[in-house]
Amino acid sequence: MVRIRGTIGDWPVDLTVELDESDWAKLGAQLPISEAPSSPAPLKPVSQDDAVWETTKDLLRKAGQISGPELLAQLEALTGSTGAGKRLLVRLRHCSQVNVQSGADSPLYSWVE
Repeated sequence: MVRIRGTIGDWPVDLTVELDESDWAKLGAQLPISEAPSSPAPLKPVSQDDAVWETTKDLLRKAGQISGPELLAQLEALTGSTGAGKRLLVRLRHCSQVNVQSGADSPLYSWVE
């Protein structure tokens, strides 16, 4: 899956294109072949979900500790969706590298090495 975000003039664009294995193969066949040494096996492209998950963990790792509402706002901005942001919060709750504590007003997410 490939996500394209940007603008065309004043119009916002948020486009998701899904490609299956045969689509990736057809796309790859259109690329020119170089004389570079061949790799043992072609690598599968990193899925957008994996990239977003790694970015989510990096956000928390760099912050060290952050409140749930602030983290949700950042995840909404990252994904463009409240639902997707909430799903990432749930995933963080079950991540062994994350500690979630009940704060006075909201949960606190902390990165644990």
